[in-house]
Amino acid sequence: MASLTGSQNSSWTPRQNKLFERAIALYDKDTPDRWHNVARAVGGKSAEEVKRHYDALVRDLMHIQTGQIPLPNY
Repeated sequence: MASLTGSQNSSWTPRQNKLFERAIALYDKDTPDRWHNVARAVGGKSAEEVKRHYDALVRDLMHIQTGQIPLPNY
């Protein structure tokens, strides 16, 4: 079971990011133990790490939406 204080590994593989995206869609904000479920689905990350990852993505989106971070030129 994923714990709130598990692994301190902060790097995310492309596979973990894809699993994270799927888990976030599957376990919405009303899901009990959401972050534990997401961590279990991702593998190798604690509930605390997936929550921090989510919070960072939300912050990035807010910065992009408010024009604080320019969109990348592809």
